[in-house]
Amino acid sequence: MSEVFNADQAPKSVGLYPHARRVGNLLFLSGVGPRQAGSSDIPGVVLDENNDVLSYDIEAQCHSVFQNVSTILASAGADWMDLVDVTVFLTNMKDDFVIYNRIYAEYFAENMPCRTTVEVNKLPTPIAIELKCIAAFPASSGKEGA
Repeated sequence: MSEVFNADQAPKSVGLYPHARRVGNLLFLSGVGPRQAGSSDIPGVVLDENNDVLSYDIEAQCHSVFQNVSTILASAGADWMDLVDVTVFLTNMKDDFVIYNRIYAEYFAENMPCRTTVEVNKLPTPIAIELKCIAAFPASSGKEGA
């Protein structure tokens, strides 16, 4: 048995998948990027007439993607402290890792989920970062079955 969640305050999915799916006490988030809710705008990204990236601000994208994750978690009755595993996809590890890692440390200072960071050559939209997250509801939290 599972339950699907879609957050109206988060960017719409770019394919046929929910923002999150709960199975038992685990909440699986689909890949979350930094796009703005209600639009296709990506913070800090400048595109040319062919939608190719001219420039981007990884710091702006990091803050936006973390906010989107938080929004999706809240829509499912979870919060930041429930995150247990985060996979991060960067399109430019060499230039962006140090900035991303610094900002990540700000957001995860109190909760340190397991983390994997990998470089990919492209993501489905012109973004530089995407997160895949798993949250767990502790049995004593009162959130189970929420």
